[in-house]
Amino acid sequence: METVQKQQSQEKHNHNHGHDHDHGKMPVVLYFVGLALAVIALFLNEDYQLVQNVLFSIATISAGYHVILLEGLGETIENSKAQKKFIPNSHILMGLAAIGASLMGNFWEGTLLILIFSGAHFLEDYAEGRSKREITKLLEMNPTTARLILPDGSTKNVDVSELKVGDQLQVLNGDQVPIDGVILSGSTSIDESSINGESIPKEKSKGDDVFGSTINGTGTFTMEVTKENKDTVFSKILQLVNQNQDNQTKAASIIQKFEPKYVTVVLIAIPLFMLLAPFLLDWTWSQSVYRGLVLLVAASPCALAAATVSATLSTTSNLAKKGVLSKGSSYLSQLADIKAIAFDKTGTLTKGKPEVTNYYFADSVNEENMIDIVVALEKESNHPLADAILRKFEQKNKLTIEVENQIGKGLTGDYKGRNYRIGKPTSFDDVSDEYSRLNNEWASEGKTVVYVAVDEEVIGLIALMDVPSEYAKETIEYFRKQGIHTTLITGDSEMTGKAVAKQLGIDEVIANVMPEDKSRIIDEQKEKYGVTAMVGDGVNDAPALVNADVGIAMGDGTDVAVEVSDLVLMQNNLSKLVQSHNISSKMNRVIWQNIIFSMAVVAFLIVVSFLGLTDIAISVIIHEGSTLVVILNGLRLLRAV
Repeated sequence: METVQKQQSQEKHNHNHGHDHDHGKMPVVLYFVGLALAVIALFLNEDYQLVQNVLFSIATISAGYHVILLEGLGETIENSKAQKKFIPNSHILMGLAAIGASLMGNFWEGTLLILIFSGAHFLEDYAEGRSKREITKLLEMNPTTARLILPDGSTKNVDVSELKVGDQLQVLNGDQVPIDGVILSGSTSIDESSINGESIPKEKSKGDDVFGSTINGTGTFTMEVTKENKDTVFSKILQLVNQNQDNQTKAASIIQKFEPKYVTVVLIAIPLFMLLAPFLLDWTWSQSVYRGLVLLVAASPCALAAATVSATLSTTSNLAKKGVLSKGSSYLSQLADIKAIAFDKTGTLTKGKPEVTNYYFADSVNEENMIDIVVALEKESNHPLADAILRKFEQKNKLTIEVENQIGKGLTGDYKGRNYRIGKPTSFDDVSDEYSRLNNEWASEGKTVVYVAVDEEVIGLIALMDVPSEYAKETIEYFRKQGIHTTLITGDSEMTGKAVAKQLGIDEVIANVMPEDKSRIIDEQKEKYGVTAMVGDGVNDAPALVNADVGIAMGDGTDVAVEVSDLVLMQNNLSKLVQSHNISSKMNRVIWQNIIFSMAVVAFLIVVSFLGLTDIAISVIIHEGSTLVVILNGLRLLRAV
């Protein structure tokens, strides 16, 4: 855990000194101060022109302080140093455009440019929401104490960090297994969903491995520690989440990829124009500088700045109403571009709890009476399979049977002088060919089979399976039609994984995986296919969710999965994932429409400015008109389906 804590400390350091420039509420306060001053200045008449211009200037500085100076200049310097070449952004260009407008005496136009640009910037930040991944819930799941067996046979509670390989521990019923080890004595069933995602507890006895953070069932056992705390499977999950989070770079939006090149061209072209115009066009130096500043204002990407904001805000709002929460518009843009998508099985593609799919009793058996006995036995069990059987069968006659739950053998009880037992197939010796055939057939379909016996003679069997969720098949079909590679990644057996994949039409199955395997598999998928998404719901999915280009959590899943993901599908409805991909694709198309339109307006203004057919006022009016057009175009996404 020390390693994890150091990584957390480093992550906090990186976050505070990175490029997020989080200065609290002050930038927004300064923006509204600037907006208020600009409004006051607008109401002053010509007699107070000096005061008006001063107020406009202060408003420009106040509203643009954070966006233009701190981020524009600051990020330009930081990015240029990091990449060892000049990497400007539109913040710089907007600042120069505002200065140019003010130098020409158009203080209001300069202020208006900054107000629009800074306002768009803050709206984009709002749209991004809370994208930082938290792992507090993950840390809370990590065991902290253990019951150490002393040489005299007594026990003592100690901190897990003090345990050494070879120490012997006692684990009582209902306890959290404190650390990885092997069972020395006793038998039990353990819920290992935090490690492998499977909802059905695993039966364990002497010689079996156990894992820290898993939950012990009704049995009590002693165990020997086989790994130090920093090397346990659960600690590996923590370390992978931290490591992947530190290594992941946030995907740049379309505008972020495009703007440095555009700004660089403008910053080179305008000074060149000012220098060459007197020689090539026989202008005076005064005319050249004036026309250069008009061109600078004309070239400022006002509409471009708003090209993504209305589109991303509308998309985020639309999806939220449909039950999809996004932690950032860049993730929605990435979702539209995915080339591969990987799914966890349990609770993601399946319902997360088993259901009875088949059952068979011998012809000589009174089925109604046998079902009454089966229900009476299962009522005394808290096993997930018992819940499934009780949901399927209904008693006609209520029976009272004293039931014993024998680890490794199943449920057993006596009724009217005969012994009845429900257990896994391997716990029975003599089984007829008919039951063996059905067992093999159903097991090959990924089903869990239990036998029902009277006096140890098998007279029936029941098959159970965690069945696919309502929208799983059509979701997989949608992505396949889009040419997107689908993969099932599961900690379950290969037979079960392939059975589910066959039902749903999934391209690839990777089974028997541990959490660290999932993260590695995502790396391989990204290398092989490109932009990759991961859909999961459990703690064991967390490293893969963080490592994927887009991590998507099921809303009814664990808090950990929801915290580290980029998108959350509420109510575990996979059809919402199809809608998200659809609307995200439309969002990208609208953004490109806005970019092309806004650049066409800029090109038009540059041409008419160059020909002397416009001035600063007309340029600003056309700018704001084009900005309104791209905003309205983006708002169409509020109604996208």
